[in-house]
Formats: sequence, structure tokens, C-alpha cells
Amino acid sequence: MKDVDFYYFSGTGNTYLVVKKMCETFQKCGIEANMFKIEDSNPEDIDLEHTIGLGFPIAELSTYEFVWDFIKALPEADQTKIFMVDTLAGISGGIVGPVRKIIKEKGYEPIGACEIVMPPNVFFIQDKEDNEKKIKKGLKKAKKYAKALINGKAKWKKDPGLYKAIYYTSMIGLKITETHLSQKMVHLTPDKEKCNKCRTCIELCPINNIEMKEGEYPENLMHCQYCLRCVSFCPKKAIPAKFNYKNKTYHAVKAKELL
Repeated sequence: MKDVDFYYFSGTGNTYLVVKKMCETFQKCGIEANMFKIEDSNPEDIDLEHTIGLGFPIAELSTYEFVWDFIKALPEADQTKIFMVDTLAGISGGIVGPVRKIIKEKGYEPIGACEIVMPPNVFFIQDKEDNEKKIKKGLKKAKKYAKALINGKAKWKKDPGLYKAIYYTSMIGLKITETHLSQKMVHLTPDKEKCNKCRTCIELCPINNIEMKEGEYPENLMHCQYCLRCVSFCPKKAIPAKFNYKNKTYHAVKAKELL
């Protein structure tokens, strides 16, 4: 396996930890591995002489629209090896097969796909002990997967026909989240009594959806894709988690590790 360029997005740190563990495993086996944030990367700059890795969280049974945009904008290749890993709290269904189809049509050689369960960051937040157990188990699977890729034993299976329906359903769901009504329903507006204007939410937003004019509070520009970085990392818990039980939040790493 050639040197690895790993392109990833991590909402609250789960995918970051998995990608980091895999890169550490590659490096220990003598394979150079580089980590690149999808939100800061241009698909046209990809080195097709390297093995390409894709890492991202599951959202709406697939992944975020800007991640899809990155995947769909990958340059044409001549059998460049590529693999993917996603992190999820439950199930996906609309990702492994569709991504495989896209990259095959672009001329890549898919060498492995893996889904790794990590702690959830939405709806129900588990306690610290349960989260630590899931992270430990997830990172163990990430290490095993990396070794399987090195040894040529990883697989990227085709999804059965049922998952095509799940894929199209998930894409409809992503489009619905973009609607004005949806954005109004989950309007992640900072509580001015708690917000200290630290700009953490602005720096973390992967799609530049938050801005703050001089002397004012952060403003949601209504193009949110719900990665939950702003909610999860706000040091003052000033952005309400309307969809989380008891307004609890979760993040696996410190904000600075994603900046």
C-alpha cells in the first residue's frame, strides 16, 4: 500500500479519533499517512499517486451535503486505491454502496469500507463511562481495519438493492434540512445572556454558516447542515441543543483539535 492521504470531516471528534488511530497504525507499519480536513481541502489538489482515505460521520443515514460535494468532485483517476470509514451511532444504509459507485465510475480502485460505532452526539447523550467504552471499542476496530487495509484483506462490499432506496431517502432528507422552514425550526441561535462572543462557533463551522459583526452576537446564516459543532463545543453552552435530551451535549475531543 502506498503513502496515505486521509481526507476527513469530524463533527464532534469521533471521526477524528478514528482517522488519527488509523494513521498511527499506518505509520507504525512504515506507511506515511497525512490527515487533511475536508472542509479545508480542494479535491483537485489530491495526489493520485497516493492511496486515498475518506472519513466522515453518518448523518441522515448518509453524510453531510458538503462531504458529498467533496466526494463527487474527486478528480478522475487511473486505478488509484481508495478506502472509506464512517462513524455512526446506529445504522447508515445510504452511504457505502453509493460512494463505491461514484469512485468506481471515476476510475478508482475501492479497497475497503468500514463503519465504526461511536458515541451519539444527538437526541440521547450517554454518560461518560458508556462513551469511553464505545470509544475504546471503536478505536480497536479502527486499528484492526487499518491493518486489514495494509494486508490487502479489507473489503468494500456492494450494497443490496434495498439500500439504494435508503440512499435516495437520505438525500431527500438532506434537501429538507436546507429548506427555510427546517432552518427556522432548528435555528441554532446563541443565548445572549450566556454567549461571551468567543468566536469558537464561527471558527468551527465547516461551511461558514455563522458570522459575527463588530459589537454584535454570532448570527446563524440559515444554511446549517447540523454537524452540531457549534452546539457541542460552545464553552458557555450558549447554543441550545433543542433536539437533545435534557439539553445535554457531547464531544470527543477539545475544539482546538478540530481547528
